[in-house]
Amino acid sequence: MEYLYILQQSLVWIVTIFWVYQVTISICSLINFKDKPIIEEKNNRFMAIIPAHNEANVIQNLIESLKGQNYPKDLYDIYVIADNCTDNTADLAREAGAIVYERFDETKKTKGYAMQWFLKQKIEEDAPYDAFLVFDADNIADSNFIKNMNKKLCQGEDVVQGYRDIKNPTDNWITSGYAIFYWTMNRFYHLARYNVGLSPLINGTGFMVKFDCIKPDGWNTKTLTEDIEFSLKRMIVGKKLGWAVDAVVYDEQPTGFKQSWTQRTRWTVGHMQCIKEYTKPLAVATKENKTLMNLDGLLYIVGSIPMFVVTVGLLLINVLMYLGNGMTTYDFIVNVARYIIPTFLLPILTAILIMKLDKKPIKEMKKGLLYYPLFLGSWLAINFKCLFKRDTKWEKIEHVRSVKINEVV
Repeated sequence: MEYLYILQQSLVWIVTIFWVYQVTISICSLINFKDKPIIEEKNNRFMAIIPAHNEANVIQNLIESLKGQNYPKDLYDIYVIADNCTDNTADLAREAGAIVYERFDETKKTKGYAMQWFLKQKIEEDAPYDAFLVFDADNIADSNFIKNMNKKLCQGEDVVQGYRDIKNPTDNWITSGYAIFYWTMNRFYHLARYNVGLSPLINGTGFMVKFDCIKPDGWNTKTLTEDIEFSLKRMIVGKKLGWAVDAVVYDEQPTGFKQSWTQRTRWTVGHMQCIKEYTKPLAVATKENKTLMNLDGLLYIVGSIPMFVVTVGLLLINVLMYLGNGMTTYDFIVNVARYIIPTFLLPILTAILIMKLDKKPIKEMKKGLLYYPLFLGSWLAINFKCLFKRDTKWEKIEHVRSVKINEVV
């Protein structure tokens, strides 16, 4: 019992210090700092890249929103990578006005491979672009997206994540859960870190990369979460990523629980791959560079699955101490509640705060707020499952909501 108690207290301190740090950084999202100065006033040339696999239902809406940008039309081109398509995605994309590259490779199906294949060609061509923008086919982009990303490029930022919003937040409790999760990440992770000079992360879609950043090696990622991997590789070499709260992209989230489970499983497995590949390099970078940015990146890696394992370990230790008569029933209930209540109730209060700050529709999201602990709980179940069984096979998430940009606004 004595050894269990010492282990319990050690893990409690680890969890407490970790969350005190996270809360401290998150508070910085409430502070408004001056915008960065313009280094060079210029209308840069962009290519908008859309990897798409059988996206006939939604591809034209994204292209339409990109063609309607408040930015000189001769300074950006829209490319669709029709990746292993068996439908008419390529034809619809051409009809909508995009330049289409068709790719067929049954052994390499992920978005990362499609990006690598396409950008390798553009590098070899020495294509005349200053930067590229990456979207998922189900997205729709705000009309000022390119304009605001151009501003970031003029401020000297070379990799910038835009504001990832949801185009179907009120469909059901699953899409509401995604919306609340992303709204929380946008403010309490990305904005907070950007405000204090740390590094946000690339968040899958709606981001910009200066073309020179990937020359000559191209887009070299190998995990299922190429966005996180690319971010971590930048941070390891001391490069901060930027954040553009006014470059908004709307994302469609799955309405079915099975699809959501599959998608989040892929993200969790990809995250575990990044833990394996980049924990040691981040630790070395933290030691050698002695920067808070590298430490923050390391804490991001250990703060997901490893911190989940620590929390599960704490619960198991409490059970063992209770069964071994080293803890009263009252103390057992109190200790378990200390982990359960913050895990499931605190996120609801946090979500309400964020929705008030960012003027999100609280009334329409009431049901989603009530079910948010269930959404998070299912993610914890996914994490637990992936500790023992990891399927690295890529599965497509079907996108069916034909929403135009004017309908979202």
